Amino acid sequence: MMFRSTQRDDDTPTENLSGTLPFPRSEQDDEGEEETTLIKTVGWISAGLGAVALGLFIGRELRQRYQFNRRTPYDFYAHSGDEQDVDFGLGI
Repeated sequence: MMFRSTQRDDDTPTENLSGTLPFPRSEQDDEGEEETTLIKTVGWISAGLGAVALGLFIGRELRQRYQFNRRTPYDFYAHSGDEQDVDFGLGI
């Protein structure tokens, strides 16, 4: 079959194609369609935010476990790992 880019005279359509559909749209359908689109958008946004929150929570838990498993004997002392100025507690 060969495709033609131009239309011949004998290929003119016999039906009126610019007519309305068998079931024309009503104003209620348009309202419902806008509402459905809004609900879908809100749903996708909330699902995305939920996924981000879940990722942050899981990442925090994994980091805490990693740090806990890599602790040293000095971590058992008070204030181990605190980084303060040298002048603290010297009476200056």
